[in-house]
Amino acid sequence: MRPNTSIVFNQAPRRILLHALFWLAVLIVLTVIYGAGMPDYRLAIGVVAMFLPIHIFYFYSIAYILIPRFFNRKRYAESLLFLLLCVVLSTLAFRLLEILVADPVIYNSVKKSDPTFVWRKLQGSFQEQLAKPVYLISAFEQTNIFVWIALSVKFFKMWFERRQAAIEAELNFLKGQLHPHFLFNTLNNLYALTLNQSPRSPAVVMGLAEILRYMLYEANTEVVDLEKDIRIVESYIALEKIRYEERLDINFSINGLLPEYKIAPLLILPLVENAFKHGASEQVGQAWINIDLRLKNNLLKFKISNSKPENGTEDDNKRHHVSIGLTNVHKRLDILYPSAHQLRILEEDDMFAVILEIELDKRVEI
Repeated sequence: MRPNTSIVFNQAPRRILLHALFWLAVLIVLTVIYGAGMPDYRLAIGVVAMFLPIHIFYFYSIAYILIPRFFNRKRYAESLLFLLLCVVLSTLAFRLLEILVADPVIYNSVKKSDPTFVWRKLQGSFQEQLAKPVYLISAFEQTNIFVWIALSVKFFKMWFERRQAAIEAELNFLKGQLHPHFLFNTLNNLYALTLNQSPRSPAVVMGLAEILRYMLYEANTEVVDLEKDIRIVESYIALEKIRYEERLDINFSINGLLPEYKIAPLLILPLVENAFKHGASEQVGQAWINIDLRLKNNLLKFKISNSKPENGTEDDNKRHHVSIGLTNVHKRLDILYPSAHQLRILEEDDMFAVILEIELDKRVEI
């Protein structure tokens, strides 16, 4: 497979523009800061522009040599040595540029307006000026302050991108778990029908094919039409009705569903599947499931309740609460709708209920 280089090239002009704007902002800020102590701002911007290449060289040496070649490869001793080399070289370069160019230019400019001006910073020989600790410390501070602001931004960006990649990988893993989990349960249903040579087996195969097609080809997006997701739920219920026949009483009411509503795919189906798996399938006699879906102003309220098996043990009840489907839904909600959802699981003497509320317009972009 050939790498998709077009994305990289498309992003390059934007990255170059952002970097150029950052260094322009640095130039303006430093000019404002140091211009207050100079005869005029034209001189200030010229002097600051002299030092800007040192800041730029220092930053890109760390950002594009030290971090990828040493730090990211866990070569920490070499990283430290490279960093110390950058600090020493940039500080010396800054101080040399001060002594040889910048300070004489500033001194001559001030001298024109004030012939009596004396600048102690220029006193002494070249070696004496270079060796003065106070000015070396000043050069170190001025060299590092904006470079490390820029590096802080880069480190935050790296952390954020890695976090997003980890979240996306986890979401793909959770969605991937839904497919075999659903398929395993439905194939069990189909196996039971074929053992009895039921004429309804072909209908189950067709229904299963429709649901799998949706999972494999339509649900691989960040959001889907809520109507489509609900239609797949209805198809799943139709499959289960074939299996349970008259032994199951199921009601599904929908209110306020509009075409414009979007949702992250496969959040509702596992809740329905859970009600069948841990409710109707474990109950010998008559079973019931009630489903209610209401939507208003992008707020989805979904409630599903099912009868509890009469002879259910404590372990059975626990499995209802911690099933793979419910666990996956809970994790995906925490990632995609972190502050815009509620998922409650209720248990009473004769029933289980799951209540889900989602603010559909507050999904986090991944």
